[in-house]
Amino acid sequence: MAKTRPGKRDLDSYTIKGTNKVVRAGDCVLMRPSDTDKPSYVARVEKIEADNRNNVKVRVRWYYRPEESIGGRRQFHGAKELFLSDHYDVQSAHTIEGKCTVHSFKNYTKLENVGAEDYYCRFEYKAATGGFTPDRVAVYCKCEMPYNPDDLMVQCEGCKDWYHPVCVEMTIEAAKKLDHFLCSDCSDDEAKRSQNAFPTSPTADTKVEPKRRKR
Repeated sequence: MAKTRPGKRDLDSYTIKGTNKVVRAGDCVLMRPSDTDKPSYVARVEKIEADNRNNVKVRVRWYYRPEESIGGRRQFHGAKELFLSDHYDVQSAHTIEGKCTVHSFKNYTKLENVGAEDYYCRFEYKAATGGFTPDRVAVYCKCEMPYNPDDLMVQCEGCKDWYHPVCVEMTIEAAKKLDHFLCSDCSDDEAKRSQNAFPTSPTADTKVEPKRRKR
């Protein structure tokens, strides 16, 4: 059984100063950065405790933004993407500004409306080495990039792969108006099948019923 350090006691919850929002272990929070020009830090609360002077501290596991990682932000990283790091820390609870939700990647893509406090995570990140888990994800399009939910993509009805409009020489406006789409490979295959197919025009032995006009 884990022992609480002398003079410290575990708390079930903490109410964010100036609000009625209650934080519990397992919740994701926004924390005030020391540099006010930077966006709020995002962390997952692991534990809440108070000392004998009633100062409340939170043990947190940090989420990193892509630009904070080794290698930086890449094309497929979404604006609301975070990496769950192996970097733990203890902070004053007073630095908590608000609560947020870090969704799984799958659940995030199903959101009808993405709010300011909605984020997503599909990678765990090793802060010391810059390693990711998983180290491989599915790629799409001719550019063979992982899916960025911020970017519009169109699906080919033939191969079922997804494509960025710019990669298939199409504007975003045109892509939004599409009812059907075939990539160049599937279009070529369709053309070849048409060339190799039996003639569709009637032969001398074929009887064709004339179409009747509707009155």
